[in-house]
Amino acid sequence: MSNTEHRCGWVAMMGPPNAGKSTMLNAYLGQKVAIVTPKPQTTRNQVSGILSSPDSQVIFMDTPGIHQLRGKMNKILLQTAWHTLSGADVVMVVLDGSLYVDRPGAFDKDIEPLKEAILNEKRAVVVAVNKVDKFRDKAKMLPLLEKLSALWPNAEVFPVSAMRRDGLEPMLEYLKKHLPVSEKLYPEDQLSTVPVRFMASEVVREKLFMELRQELPYNCAVEIEKWDDTGERVFVNAVIYVSRKSHKSMVIGKQGQNLKKVGTEARKELQEMLRQKVHLELWVKVREGWTEDVSFMRLLGLSSS
Repeated sequence: MSNTEHRCGWVAMMGPPNAGKSTMLNAYLGQKVAIVTPKPQTTRNQVSGILSSPDSQVIFMDTPGIHQLRGKMNKILLQTAWHTLSGADVVMVVLDGSLYVDRPGAFDKDIEPLKEAILNEKRAVVVAVNKVDKFRDKAKMLPLLEKLSALWPNAEVFPVSAMRRDGLEPMLEYLKKHLPVSEKLYPEDQLSTVPVRFMASEVVREKLFMELRQELPYNCAVEIEKWDDTGERVFVNAVIYVSRKSHKSMVIGKQGQNLKKVGTEARKELQEMLRQKVHLELWVKVREGWTEDVSFMRLLGLSSS
């Protein structure tokens, strides 16, 4: 591809919760820009990652999972996902292939919110059937691939493993070919469009997901209240909001053990990310029913509008 054919554009990563969109984004970039946990519906905001090469610049947009859950926060997450789709040059649907091989009944439920929109899509569509490394007999995958090809004849289907980075290169080449001819939009060394402070809040939120059990992390939000970079050290004050008074003590833990562990793990990752010393202080505050407070969620950046 010659210099005059340099391509640059936006790829919207859509799909059900826990399909591996964030893992795939990080795999393509070779560096972590989106948080990843074993729990579904972790991504709340649109997170963009930038992959630059001599012949192209691919801007991936990771989005909250498409689902049918209720509640104002879930409604906002869905709006964010669909809003992202409107600004994309190419649409990528990421699906958990191992889930549908083991539990075929889950397929229709997950696909329903996407089915018509993708079928009627006029832009290039890629379907990434992810997590194929989880089953040894690859023949089990063939009926699923055939089903998807019949469902969306306008899409190109790729079996991949984001965790092992298998199959990602052919899919990337396909994506590049369907981006518009354009000069790069961002410097070659820029990996993401999101501010560092936002990435720091996401790191803290990821550690909450990893440390806390059951549904509690879904009722937590993180806001960076203070950020002071002295050049030698970054001082960060972060507030963890919980939606009920009973949650505060659970987040803090016995003798502060939960909060201490979250802070220690988050500080380590922030130091690696920023490549300098970090002093991190965490505070837990109660904001009753914040998951239903649209104005507060907008302040946290959860609204697409």
